[in-house]
Amino acid sequence: MSTEVLPDDRVLRSGRRQRALAQMAAHDLDVLVLGRQANVRYVAGAPQLWVAGTRPFGPACVLVRATGAVHLLSTWDEGVPDDIPHERLYGITWNPKNTIAVLKNIEGAETARRVGTDALSPIFAQLLPTAFPNAELVDGEVAMRAARRIKTAAEIDALREAIAVAESGLAAAVAHLRPGVSEQVLAGVLLEALAAGGVSTPSNQDVAWVTAPDHPWRRATGDGRVQAGDLVAFSAGVLAGGYIAEVGRTWPAGDTAAADLYRRWDRLWDKLIQACQPGASAADLLAAYQGAGEPAPPMPVARGLGMGFDPPVVAAQLPETAAAERLEPGMVLAVTGYVWESGIGAVFGREAVMITADGAEVLTTSPFWQA
Repeated sequence: MSTEVLPDDRVLRSGRRQRALAQMAAHDLDVLVLGRQANVRYVAGAPQLWVAGTRPFGPACVLVRATGAVHLLSTWDEGVPDDIPHERLYGITWNPKNTIAVLKNIEGAETARRVGTDALSPIFAQLLPTAFPNAELVDGEVAMRAARRIKTAAEIDALREAIAVAESGLAAAVAHLRPGVSEQVLAGVLLEALAAGGVSTPSNQDVAWVTAPDHPWRRATGDGRVQAGDLVAFSAGVLAGGYIAEVGRTWPAGDTAAADLYRRWDRLWDKLIQACQPGASAADLLAAYQGAGEPAPPMPVARGLGMGFDPPVVAAQLPETAAAERLEPGMVLAVTGYVWESGIGAVFGREAVMITADGAEVLTTSPFWQA
């Protein structure tokens, strides 16, 4: 595993940047000001350092449509691609007026007519208009969402690599499953395998838990140790090269009476994958639960995978949002199937699914338990 901070591959970052520029044209944006980390990396191709945790909006990246120039907040060259020259870097400052002074000097700032920003704070709502004195300030996140929802071929390759790491962690944890083992040990085994695969950043907190036989959507109460016959859910997720990959499976600890429950999950999954068709409404994924006679889960049934949470987000709590979304070739979704039975527990499964022109391709390959 390399310890050097490297920029994203040239083909990967140039393809993403062209999609961003195309959406700027479609939304009539002259300049795009970005502060959200996933958007910054999508456009610049440079991993951002020392930005863990929540923080207020700041203009960390500026993309100019007329020239294609990228200006980046960075006080050093490490990890910055060679297509962003040193003179287009601007340093961190405690005084936001110093940042605004830099933005004013960007070529195209004075003549820009429409400037999009992916977020905003009260102070920058006052200051950004002074950097672009002749521009209307508009919502730029709409353009970025449109760009990110469809993956380039290089992004699909990056997602496949991230999925392979997540699946290696899942396999290691499943191999350690036995009565008496604790959920913490299973989680540790999974995370250790991810680190051995070159990824030290999991994308989710809970990675292994005993499903509750007395209540749906919950983990079992107790001392955290697996008992014979328990159904144990695994959710392996990584943030690798900026891309999130996830896979979920449920395995029994020893003999189980859950064979019929697994068959219910199979029926549900058949309907879910049938709903993953180009041009279909995202609401069809919610209808798949209804068609299988299963209640929709409280978590999203499907959501976009990519650099963070990409559109669409399909959840029972957002039916109008799901109805408005259409699945398109190039989308990659994390699709979740969940069934539960009182006295037994739950079977949870999550797959990475790519929408293609002909239907759907399941990118995850981890096996399921078979009765």
